[in-house]
Amino acid sequence: MKKALAVGLAAAMAVSMTAPGYAEGDGVAKEDLKVGIIYIGDENEGYSAAHMAGIDEMVENLGLEEDQVIEKTLIGENEAAYDAAADLADQGCQIVFANSFGHETYVLQAAGEYPEVQFCHATGYKAASSGLANVHNFFANIYEARYVAGVVAGMKLAELYGADTDAKIGYVGAYSYAEVKSGYTAFFLGVRSICPNVTMEVKYTGSWANQALEKETAEALIADGCVLVSQHADTTGAASAAEAAGIYDVGYNVSMIDAAPNYALTSSAINWGSYITYAVECMLNGEEIPVDWCQGHSENAVYLTELNSAAIAEGTEEKVEEVWAAIDSGELKVFDTSTWTVGGETITSTKDLEGFNGIEYISPDGYFMESEIASAPAFTFVIDGITELNTVY
Repeated sequence: MKKALAVGLAAAMAVSMTAPGYAEGDGVAKEDLKVGIIYIGDENEGYSAAHMAGIDEMVENLGLEEDQVIEKTLIGENEAAYDAAADLADQGCQIVFANSFGHETYVLQAAGEYPEVQFCHATGYKAASSGLANVHNFFANIYEARYVAGVVAGMKLAELYGADTDAKIGYVGAYSYAEVKSGYTAFFLGVRSICPNVTMEVKYTGSWANQALEKETAEALIADGCVLVSQHADTTGAASAAEAAGIYDVGYNVSMIDAAPNYALTSSAINWGSYITYAVECMLNGEEIPVDWCQGHSENAVYLTELNSAAIAEGTEEKVEEVWAAIDSGELKVFDTSTWTVGGETITSTKDLEGFNGIEYISPDGYFMESEIASAPAFTFVIDGITELNTVY
């Protein structure tokens, strides 16, 4: 996922989530509509598989025919992304989605050449500053689901070792971008809401989807004493390593129960169909597509996959419902600054901090406003209790 901002990119996010997209018009007749999508992977890679499910949901919701959707798989973060975008436009697609962070530069190039086509890019941040009215960024508040997945993990750790355990857990990350940092921090805070003394090691693979490398990285974390692993990477590699080692796992994108039937607890996931349906409906109705879109659990944009009854701790289902209700109501803020520190200090403002370029992400209510100023994540802190074993950009 391909995705989030590195530290020095936060400046581009000082824009309104409701900046104008394209002007309202007469819309597109449903029978004339063509939708294109560019995937970094294919159905064998969880992230792209989740987007494929979102496309299928949109087709079903809107009653489109299968031949009204043109899909391009295994498109790299290089000139191939431009070629794919231009080809989809040439084939008559009025709206084109791209699902990888590294696709963005090439999508912008195509958008400049095809102003009549709407381009929607997942996880990026350049739409608002591009000067192009036909480019839009979208994401979801996956940090909400990661926090709740952390609660599931914390419940299991408390069952195994007691809530006061100082156990160490591991996290397999792809790249040290803001999206990954935001996600692993949310997961860790969820764990610590149950087991406040747990620590976590993060190790990066330098790849979004590499089954062997993710398995190897998880194995290294386990060998280093981690008693549970999670991930921001796109295959079942970490889950299979956990199953083989007999330790518990929390996945991403899709359920990991097939890969780890005895030890997979759950996975955090994004319902991409929520946005894809919305954006295509905008095309049909001649309505404006926001330049930045990001929603969470209360809008059905993020969720947990099946809780594995063979693995979860007693009381987990009830606890999950309780935490979701608190998040949905706004009572619980995932990045509440009273729950984390950096170097022993509470962060009260980001305006003067390196990497935030004068943007204030700390709410007057005392929480980091992740994905509220723009859709792409901006949380780049490594908070106390977490150790990054390597850095990969």
